[in-house]
Amino acid sequence: MIKNFKTSVFLLLFLIVMSIILNLNTGYSTVHLDDFLGNTEQSTIVTLRYNRVLSMLLAGIAIPTSGFLLQEYFQNPLAGPSVLGITSVASLSVAVFIFFSQDWLIPEFLQNSFLSFFAILGSIFMMFVLLGFVHRFPDKSFLIIFGFLISALAGAIVSILQLYANNQSLKNYILWSFGANNILSGNQITVLFIIVFIGLGMAFKSIKPLIGNSLGLQYAQSLGVNLKHLKWLIIMASSLLSASVTAFLGPILFIGIVVPHFCRMLYNPSKLWQQWIFNMLLGILIMQVFSIFSEYSKLPINVITSLFGIPVILLMLVQSKSYSA
Repeated sequence: MIKNFKTSVFLLLFLIVMSIILNLNTGYSTVHLDDFLGNTEQSTIVTLRYNRVLSMLLAGIAIPTSGFLLQEYFQNPLAGPSVLGITSVASLSVAVFIFFSQDWLIPEFLQNSFLSFFAILGSIFMMFVLLGFVHRFPDKSFLIIFGFLISALAGAIVSILQLYANNQSLKNYILWSFGANNILSGNQITVLFIIVFIGLGMAFKSIKPLIGNSLGLQYAQSLGVNLKHLKWLIIMASSLLSASVTAFLGPILFIGIVVPHFCRMLYNPSKLWQQWIFNMLLGILIMQVFSIFSEYSKLPINVITSLFGIPVILLMLVQSKSYSA
């Protein structure tokens, strides 16, 4: 376990800078320093790579933060951004748009904007559903079960839509569900940044109450922690963070579970402020590395995160089983 927090942060920052430089220089075409500094024939490619790096940076901040908040609140290492059904409902909303808009005359350059809009719309709807039901579930575990059931229902509806969809609509949905990391425009990056910034502001406000909550119900109440307010804050923050990334980049799975797990292994899990910083830095580094690997391998980003995340989660389950035995 790491002892020196500052040294570890500087090391992560150094690795992040190196990964960003490598990511900027990864792709089909070769670019030079002059292309990044001036207006050349390769300027369009440079802009796409800047957007790719920025989108992975924002995803690396948002998804681990969402998973970190949920795991600390529910005290469950397997809780992640998809545990409350936010990602599944966003996927359902996108599926409804793709499968029912096949006859709409929508310009091609607006397709991605509409996909993002419907994903955010579905995520916000699910967030309000959760906030509406939150007072009915005094036990945290019931909220997880509710989210799981919503995810299963959304998945079943998507399967029905896929069954009756035409080939092109089905292909469009599958491509979106794979995740993309190089198609965002400057305006989309700006919108993503604003939503992530709002979510991070809510996350910042929830860290101190989470510290009290982690010490026990009675102790938290003695410190004046409003547990109902904390529950609302966690749901809204995690929903906004995961919904924004899902809307613009597709469902990026397992990172919200794996990164907080690694951070607890690296540093004292009781120090939540430091844990949050570690989550964001390690999340940025992992997403940049995955983006580079995606460019070299031509595999979708969501496939890479799944290939990475599933074995790690299985290992977590095996370890927890051995500890309890």
